[in-house]
Amino acid sequence: MPKNPARLYSAELVGIDVKIIEVEADINVGLHDFTIVGLGDRSLTEAKERVNSALKNSGIKPPNRENRRITINLAPADIRKTGSQYDLAIALAYLIATDQIKKFVAQKMIFVGELALDGRLRPIAGALNVAQKAAELEFEYLFLPKENANEAAAIPDINVIALDNVREAIEILEGRAPQTDHPFTERHDQKIIAPDFSEIRGQENAKRALVIAASAAHNVLLTGPPGVGKSFLARAFAGIIPRLTNHEAIEVTKIWSAAGLQPNGLLVERPFRAPHHTASMTALVGGGPDPRPGEISLAHHGVLFLDELPEFQRAALEALRQPMESGEIHIARAKNRFVFPAKFTLIAAMNPCLCGYYGDSERECSCTAFEVMRYQKKVSGPLLDRIDLHVRIGRVAIRDLRGADGCESVNEKFRSCVQKTRETQRQRFRADKTNAEMTSRETRTMIVITSGAERFLETLDKARLSPRSYFRLLKVAQTIADLEEKEKVDEECLAEAFSYRLREE
Repeated sequence: MPKNPARLYSAELVGIDVKIIEVEADINVGLHDFTIVGLGDRSLTEAKERVNSALKNSGIKPPNRENRRITINLAPADIRKTGSQYDLAIALAYLIATDQIKKFVAQKMIFVGELALDGRLRPIAGALNVAQKAAELEFEYLFLPKENANEAAAIPDINVIALDNVREAIEILEGRAPQTDHPFTERHDQKIIAPDFSEIRGQENAKRALVIAASAAHNVLLTGPPGVGKSFLARAFAGIIPRLTNHEAIEVTKIWSAAGLQPNGLLVERPFRAPHHTASMTALVGGGPDPRPGEISLAHHGVLFLDELPEFQRAALEALRQPMESGEIHIARAKNRFVFPAKFTLIAAMNPCLCGYYGDSERECSCTAFEVMRYQKKVSGPLLDRIDLHVRIGRVAIRDLRGADGCESVNEKFRSCVQKTRETQRQRFRADKTNAEMTSRETRTMIVITSGAERFLETLDKARLSPRSYFRLLKVAQTIADLEEKEKVDEECLAEAFSYRLREE
């Protein structure tokens, strides 16, 4: 009677999603051959050598000692398999097929982990993603490297078994060692490294705009001559945004884990990403041969800071337009389509011209009118239209820079104010949602304005606002009203919001 192939389950990371993969091992009579089939990449071809050495150095008879044909199949065969996370499942499936370990009920278990040559397990990318998918499909156990255990244990509906090596996995499966569920431990070592707003002299208008932006995740453009504090202000912004909620933390950690940035638990602080202006479009929005999240997805629920905005590739900047509206980026390939979350707050900084001094009251600009126009046109109108707050930053007088240092931090004060404003919005929408995320319908139905504000709006026809600009103006005005604890949007709120829509052409 023919013997059924041994069958275990592993997982493939597809973007940030996960596909469950069956790992089958079959032993046949014939000359020695060890073959892995199922549309695997180079790392899977090399898995044969890792599994051989890991089992041999763990005191177990390895495949290269078998004078039989060994076939490992990864199913379904139409999904491309990448990475080294199949090593553990391949090794265990082989041991079952050769009767070297006792059979166990594998239908409710998933095995992931890369094997070192001495049998140790190395961490993998996407452990949290695998744990969440396994829980959704009602698997009961997830066996994985110890370094990934705390990250995976954040999902409560699956038992996470942390492993040091393949020998430990065998002892647990055979009942010779306890099968202990790894507990989740919240990280307390994550700290925001950001300047305090008290260190920034002057620039009160910019500080006010950044507090408004933090209160509802509005996009901001800081424009001014070199050295006036644009980058410093942007980095200080990271210190006043609130911490991630638990749901947001899982979303963000999944993205970071899929990108190979091992968080060793859930991220609690909102990410702050600041790619250099030489970054390619793929690095910024994601993609590649095996599509992975880009900077805009790594900044999900956090901040994307683009310094020297006009110096970025034009195509890369234009690629930001769709995610700035929808909160996600769609990447199409011939055989697959990927959707990465990208709900970020954009903080951009730029000089007004090539020399940097156009409009400066203290220093004359050396650029011609054509050079100024050409430099500013590097950032397209549609992209600028998606930025809610345009802030002009001027030079600070030397006497103000030489003043005594402020003795009290204001970041916590601002952060508390921002948190309170976000709570107001959470109660309004009955969800973790900000004013910046309102639809046009919600803007019309949920924003209540005074009669004075109505008259102010009637005067804005000459401003030639686009429909998008109009709705963004109302959203910013609502955020200002929330900050001021006003029940209705009045004329002052609208006037301040409109002042942030004005930009020099």
